[in-house]
Amino acid sequence: MSLNASDLTCYRSGRLIFSGLSFSLENGHAMMLRGPNGVGKSTLLRVLAGMLDADGEVELNGTRLSDDRDAVQEQIAYAGHLDAIKPQLTVAENLTFWAGLFGGGSIDEAVEKFSLAEIWDRPAHACSAGQKRRLGLARLVVSDRPLWLLDEPTVSLDVETTARFAEIIAQHCAAGGMALIATHIDLGLADPQELLLQPLTEAQHAETTDPFLSEDWT
Repeated sequence: MSLNASDLTCYRSGRLIFSGLSFSLENGHAMMLRGPNGVGKSTLLRVLAGMLDADGEVELNGTRLSDDRDAVQEQIAYAGHLDAIKPQLTVAENLTFWAGLFGGGSIDEAVEKFSLAEIWDRPAHACSAGQKRRLGLARLVVSDRPLWLLDEPTVSLDVETTARFAEIIAQHCAAGGMALIATHIDLGLADPQELLLQPLTEAQHAETTDPFLSEDWT
């Protein structure tokens, strides 16, 4: 199993975000996505998840995103800046909903890994920021998908929970999974790969134009 990205170029609102980006991630490994704020880390994760379009090619486990978006997305668990919880539902109801929607994973395992038993019956809107983050990340376990795309996943987590989550990522990779993680902190993972996004130069901005804005789209 592997994730391969080839010559990715992405625009947002007519602005070039990154150009000619290529990398590979093999099963059993984690990759840290680094770079300053605004360089395109979140955009890249959304492109890989099939949420944003880009030129170039994304291939996951032999299936190209451009050929079968659904088949690729069914192999991905994405955790963005928002926790994606329904505040009017309890912790139990949120987790049960995700398990029914995505399937394949264990609710009991998610509860244990993210210490949710103590807040199991609590309405999500009554949870603290850290508890909401733990609940949102528990979706990774009940989804049971090989590729985890994580955008600053440790925001609002305390030091102990952050260390425990790093262990969960390591366990996922040890079982043959993959994780691409945008973060500014060191999670302490053993020998992770690293992908560094650099800000575009003025020359790159000047030489590259959005085909739509240049009317080269007919």
